[in-house]
Formats: sequence, C-alpha cells, structure tokens
Amino acid sequence: MKRLYIITGAKGHLASTIIRYLRNEDCHIRGLILPTEEGEDDRQLTYYKGDITIPETLEHVFSDTECNEVIVIHAAGIVSIAENVTPKLYSVNVMGTRNIIDRCIRHHIKRLVYVSSVHAIPEARDNATISEVAGFSGETVTGAYATTKAEATQDVLDAVKNSGLDGVVVHPSGIIGPYDKGNNHVIQLIQMYISGRLPAGVTGGYDFVDVRDVAKGCLAAAEKGKTGSCYILSNRYFTIKELLEYVRKITGGRKKVCLPIGLARAFVPLFEWIAKARHTRPIYTKYALYTLSGNGHFSHEKATSDLGYHPRDMQATIADTIKSLSGREVPLE
Repeated sequence: MKRLYIITGAKGHLASTIIRYLRNEDCHIRGLILPTEEGEDDRQLTYYKGDITIPETLEHVFSDTECNEVIVIHAAGIVSIAENVTPKLYSVNVMGTRNIIDRCIRHHIKRLVYVSSVHAIPEARDNATISEVAGFSGETVTGAYATTKAEATQDVLDAVKNSGLDGVVVHPSGIIGPYDKGNNHVIQLIQMYISGRLPAGVTGGYDFVDVRDVAKGCLAAAEKGKTGSCYILSNRYFTIKELLEYVRKITGGRKKVCLPIGLARAFVPLFEWIAKARHTRPIYTKYALYTLSGNGHFSHEKATSDLGYHPRDMQATIADTIKSLSGREVPLE
C-alpha cells in the first residue's frame, strides 16, 4: 500500500505548501479542512471536513487507515500576536492538538509530526543563539501564542514518553514566502509597502524563513527525525529594515523610515486606529513589537545535521513572495 499523509489545516499557508510537495510523491493525501472551507478532490488528494476542537469530527479523516503507512502532519493552529490567551486560541492550539494526539494513538499512526513554533522555546538572555530544549512550559514564555504552543508541544512529548506515540516536533521561525495572500503578518507588511499603505517600518527584527523550506523540513522530519526529538526550522536574523530594502530593490519603491521600537510602542493606538479605519488588522501591536525587539537568533544546526535542512537565500524568498502576491505562478524549487 502507498504511504498516506494526513495534513491538518490543509488550507493554511504551510500545510498547503506541504501538499504541493507531496504532489510529486507516489502517495495518498488527506487534507483536513474546516467545515466552512472548500477543497476539490482528485485521485491523489481527498479533503475531509472536520474541526480539531470537536473530537468526533476527526474520526472520518482517520478511518480506514489500518492497512496504510500513515504519517500525520499537524499544522492546524491559530497564529496570534495578542498578549492574552483567549478561549478559542487555547481550544485550537492546545485542546485541538490533544485531540490529534489521541486519534494518532487510537489508530496506531506510524508517525506524528507536530508543527510547533520557536515561540514555544524560552528566550535566551543577552541575544545568545537559541537551540532546541527538552521541556516546555507556558510559564517560561511570553505572549498568548507562545504559551499555547509551549503547552501543546509538551503534550506531544509527554505522549511519546507515556503512550508510545512516535512523535517528532518542528519549530519554524517566522514563516514568509509565496502562496499566501496576506494572511501572514509579515506578508501583510510587504503587501502594505507595495500598495503604499505602510505608515512606517520599525527597528528590530526576527528570524524569518521561507515556507517552502519549512515544508521540506516537515517532510524530512517525517522521514528522518528521531522519535521524541525537536528540530528548529529557521534561517537567520533579519531586521525589518533589511526586508523592506529587499522589497524596495525589487519594486523600485521609496525607502521607509523605521521608527525606534520605543517610539513605535507609543504609536500603537494610532496603528490600531488606522487599521480599524481601513478594516484591516493592525500590523504593529504591543506583542508584535515585543517580538521584534526580543531575541530572534535561532540555530538550525540540529535540523541541518539530522534532516539535511538548508534554508534558501532571503532575497529569493522576497522576490517570489512579491511574484506570488501579483498572481504569478511561483515554482516550488
């Protein structure tokens, strides 16, 4: 029997990119999407509607898997730049992950690859490079998203230890790249720059990585990752000024003033007012500015060694992102 991949959050930026790569493999794919989403089935890919927060809706996508070698890549989740954990965020990121773990154990799934985040890892002091850790707690990180991802990550590792789950965790840094229409916050920033609606840049930065590299890293983790191991899928630290300069060189736009983080914090109410007037989400929030001013230095040495992971040049990523936003086709490469 062919290998079967079950991909949660199949319409999301990362999950849909993983599916693009799997199209080149001799395998079957099941994509889990929300009841409100639509997907067109074909001979290789079948979409199943379900909600990871409602366990009984997951049975269908896990049914009839006994004769297959099944890999689950759990990429569904909510990315938030808010400070406080909401009931919905906790329900999706934590309880939803527990429901997926439970189904994997019940159905004797060969391997679970859980897509966590570098935000789940405690921040190192003095801008020291951050590497993988063995344990996670929401109390050691800052922000709603980080808190939920840390708790869910520990749930996966506990299931590996206590229930015999063959689980591997990947920690992407800030994902950007083609195939997204502006749902991603950094891609939203690029889109706003191109349209002339970006009020200003800010100082600070983060580790940003191409969605295609993360997708390949997830598949490599499914194939080569060590049970119970965590792998950071990052690139390197980039300032917002660097990213905007890449965009400017490609589009011929104007240079943007980058406000100091401290000053930008004072303008957060203004940014929120502008976003509300334009019926969009604010590009800079208090937590977003905290992230951009914190330690964004991560090592992908372990993923490179164990998985053969090598991120691409960021200028190519920005060029392909702009091409994708304009509606042109971008190859996987």
